[in-house]
Amino acid sequence: MGSNAPLSRHLMVLLALGLGLASAPAPAAEPIRIGSVVSATGPASFLGDPEQKTLELLVDKINAAGGVLGRKLELIPYDDASDTAKANTMIRRLIQQDKVDVVIGASTTGSTMGMVPQAESAGMPMVSLAAASVIVEPVKPYVFKMPHSDRMAAQKVLEDMKKRGITNFALLSDTGGFGKSGHDETLKMAASMGIPVIEDLSYGDKDTDMTPQLTKAKLSGAKAIFVFGTGQAPAVIARNHAQLSLGIPLYMSHGQASMEFAKLTGKAAEGIRMPSPALLIAESLPASDPQRAVSVEYKREFEARYKIDVSTFGGYAFDALRMVVEAIKATGGTDKEKVRAALEQTTGFVGVSGIYNMTAADHMGLGSQSFRMVEIRNGGFAEIQ
Repeated sequence: MGSNAPLSRHLMVLLALGLGLASAPAPAAEPIRIGSVVSATGPASFLGDPEQKTLELLVDKINAAGGVLGRKLELIPYDDASDTAKANTMIRRLIQQDKVDVVIGASTTGSTMGMVPQAESAGMPMVSLAAASVIVEPVKPYVFKMPHSDRMAAQKVLEDMKKRGITNFALLSDTGGFGKSGHDETLKMAASMGIPVIEDLSYGDKDTDMTPQLTKAKLSGAKAIFVFGTGQAPAVIARNHAQLSLGIPLYMSHGQASMEFAKLTGKAAEGIRMPSPALLIAESLPASDPQRAVSVEYKREFEARYKIDVSTFGGYAFDALRMVVEAIKATGGTDKEKVRAALEQTTGFVGVSGIYNMTAADHMGLGSQSFRMVEIRNGGFAEIQ
């Protein structure tokens, strides 16, 4: 027995080591790093603030359910303060220092276009939350966008004008990137649909009185006014329109599809029409509508957490992160080229903003049916059938 003691002790040491190794916790999997650049502050905060809140809400929800592929999501957020130059710096930092796997943003067309060259040169999948068609036209391999295009908005508005027998209109667009793009697309659409723009006017996003432009529109003989812009200026236009009692319909672009606009404008908003994603009328959608369930769930969770109205702008961020997660699941990892390809192959994706069908030739993936024409009634939104 004594001759076997060293061997026994040797076996006991090996067993102890084995048990120690078995009980040691496995190294935690690297998180999936989601970089974001939004305008959480500054003039475009009405876009970026709900986007930032939505990304935080959804990341927390996904992580609480176990993450993605056994890995937690890590949100690395930056606020460009509505400054294009800052957005350019921030995506460089996300790519070079933070080593993110994908970028969501920016909130505005200007910031997005400042970020595009760096995303493309780095082979970084990027999903924009801005609307202008130029973001994805021509197609850029690594860049996608969630919002409906300004061209689609113009088409939806002009179709409604035709239904109402409106034969011409005045166009009033802001001088920023969104307004300029919307202006150009509206002129093209008006020409193709045979509805003349008889007065082409503009305004600055900080203007506080639009009565000169509105008076000129009325004197031109316009049968309606279509405003293409974002921010708070369209609310000024709506109030001026009501004060002047112009007696002609007022349309807004999807840039005003939010309860914030309705509340900011007050009674002057009554009767204004605009194209909108289904989210704005989520709870009035029929049970058979494929977007109802996801839209109602997001709306209720967002409003329960933040105690403010849900926003269609936040909805774009909601769809963006969910689509990115689905692409990562489909590829089994975060290889950037594979994720890019999976995003491009997304089909039948039911979001709160529409049903997305991406292709190599279409990095937005929304059809005109994803827009609903709505009207402000009694301080809320109702769909126009």
